[in-house]
Parts: sequence; C-alpha cells; structure tokens
Amino acid sequence: MRYLVWALRLLVFVAVLMFAVKNTGPVAVNFYADYVVQDVPLIVVMLAAFVVGALFGLLLTVPAAMRRRREAVRLRREVERLQAQLAAANGAAPAPAPVAPEAVAPMSPL
Repeated sequence: MRYLVWALRLLVFVAVLMFAVKNTGPVAVNFYADYVVQDVPLIVVMLAAFVVGALFGLLLTVPAAMRRRREAVRLRREVERLQAQLAAANGAAPAPAPVAPEAVAPMSPL
C-alpha cells in the first residue's frame, strides 16, 4: 500500500511539473485601483492563488478542530470521573489512567 501511495504522489508531481513547464508565459496581473504588474509568469500567479486558497481553507478548519479537541478533553474527563465513581462503588482501587495510543506508537506520515 505504501508503494502505491508513493507511486500516486510521483504521478501527481510529474503531472503538476509538466503543467508548470507548459505555463510559463508572461501575463499582466491587475489589482484594484488600476495597479498592474506586467510580465509575471503564469505559473507564479497560479501558485500564489493555490497557496492563498490552501491557507484560507486551513483557516476555515481551525474552529472546528478546536471544538473537537475541547469536546475530546471534556469526554476524557467524564470517562475518568465515571471510572472513579465505579471503582469507589465497588470498593476497589481506581484504575490507572489510560495511555494514549500516540504515546506508545507515534503515527507516521503516509
């Protein structure tokens, strides 16, 4: 599976590279208030638009990620509280806190 992912990445990289090589012609970039930048390579304009779009997309996901993180912390505390109540009701010593899977085996990128 790992080799398939790397092969797909290589294929996408080659396709983007070929696209970039074919789109190097100069273009004029018009901004507001009649400000014009002449002779900018088209690939630079497309790369800048992609980076701005990617950053905007990441910024849109931040609130949802923060909300999920807070909810996970709240639920972990609730589970620990309920386990302590259950242990107290059974007269046993409380169970040790669970270890997160990431602490045992850190996740590696694909």
